Amino acid sequence: MPKPPVRAPPARRSRNWPSHVLTSPYYPQSNGKLERWHRTLKEQAIRPKTPLDVEQARQVVTQFVEHYNTVRLHSAIGYLAPKDKLEGRAEGIWKARDEKLAAARERRRQKRAEINLSRPTNPACN
Repeated sequence: MPKPPVRAPPARRSRNWPSHVLTSPYYPQSNGKLERWHRTLKEQAIRPKTPLDVEQARQVVTQFVEHYNTVRLHSAIGYLAPKDKLEGRAEGIWKARDEKLAAARERRRQKRAEINLSRPTNPACN
């Protein structure tokens, strides 16, 4: 009986790369994040643009990945684009948002005060 061929050990990966994990076949629940990515890609890029050949499909996917990573806001990371989060801009973005919200609240408060001052008072209500 012949011996099976000897396989070379896998190349060492850097600490920044995740290890490759296989999931059970035909069981998408075990690979939920990737399945959700495929669904998003299909719903927001492939189906609306309907590429007619492989080259168009590659172009659509490339454009969507660029948009997904640099423009699209992700709720899981505080409604930031992944690029902003990775480049450390999260705190500045959140601070700017908080300032805008505070300014909007103040404008609404002032507007309500103006409306209340301009209303005639009804002596029957007093």
